[in-house]
Amino acid sequence: MRAAVVGGGLGGVAAAVALRRIGWDVVVLERAAEFGEVGAGIGVMPNALRALDLLDLSSEVRSVGTPRVAGAVLDPRGRRLTHVDAVHQDQVVAVHRADLHRVLRSALPAECLVTSTEVTSTADLDADLVVAADGIHSRIRAELFPTFPRPVYSGATAWRSVTSAVFPADLMISQTLGSGTEFGVLPLGDGRVCWYAATVAAAGHAVEDDLAEVKRLVGAWHDPIPAVLDATPPGTILRHDVHELKAELPTFVRGNVALLGDAAHAMTPFLGQGACMAIEDAVVLAASLREHDLPTGLAAYDKARRTRTRRIANASRAAGRFGMFVRTPIATTIRDTVMRAIPSRLAIRGMTRFTSWNPPVDSLDR
Repeated sequence: MRAAVVGGGLGGVAAAVALRRIGWDVVVLERAAEFGEVGAGIGVMPNALRALDLLDLSSEVRSVGTPRVAGAVLDPRGRRLTHVDAVHQDQVVAVHRADLHRVLRSALPAECLVTSTEVTSTADLDADLVVAADGIHSRIRAELFPTFPRPVYSGATAWRSVTSAVFPADLMISQTLGSGTEFGVLPLGDGRVCWYAATVAAAGHAVEDDLAEVKRLVGAWHDPIPAVLDATPPGTILRHDVHELKAELPTFVRGNVALLGDAAHAMTPFLGQGACMAIEDAVVLAASLREHDLPTGLAAYDKARRTRTRRIANASRAAGRFGMFVRTPIATTIRDTVMRAIPSRLAIRGMTRFTSWNPPVDSLDR
């Protein structure tokens, strides 16, 4: 059986690795001139790490990611709203997206990876299965569902980068919530720090100096935020408006095509589960096809993934409304008071509601 994966991002490459594990011939078609990921950090959650276990890649991801550190949600003065001890962070790994992508690619032979190839129609592909992993603006999704609503602006714009300086090994993973703005710190295993900032803004919000704008928004917040920003090379900052697929696809499968990752369920980033869902998709697709023939396996994949991804997309949207989209002083005070009142064990239980997922099989080996 032959599969063509359209899109060489994290989800597409993970799908290729998973399908090869069950004996498929796979080619990954990437329109860029080379494979890789731009951007900053990603939190690989326990659910995604369990999916990577099936690909025999979780140990390597842990080795290039953050050692076990504590995590916290803070206010701009550095006061804790929620805290997670290091012992509970054992399976949350912060890693640079490029490093995660490299680990996934390392499991594929070079002949599987084809660059500078733009796919505009599934009719151009000679394959038993087409995996559409071509992102939030998926051309394949538009081909299969021409009347489906386009991605919508979430109301937030975001910046991401990585420091050049090395920070202490015990630096916490943290999210700081202000009024209409948040800032996240993801320490990497080599001492550098990936960070992101997001703020409520009109679509297309752009400034001449992105680093100066982020400093204006959060530069007076608690340590180590000022130092992290000072250690960021100005030319490395990426800015993008945050979009999502607010409408729900009626199916992730059409004929022999399976939509995966952002092409199927692009969501807001407020739970940190977007890329993790794509990795889950990859192993569930392969597991379904290992257990069933192609039509039945695709139906099983669709049934398994639409329910879970819809639930997490809705929860992520709600987390944003309760988090950075809170803007007035009174509402911010109420939010912070409620968060401080929630015991840590209950906060951890709330987080594990989504991260406790396990793959549907114990192995993808043939």
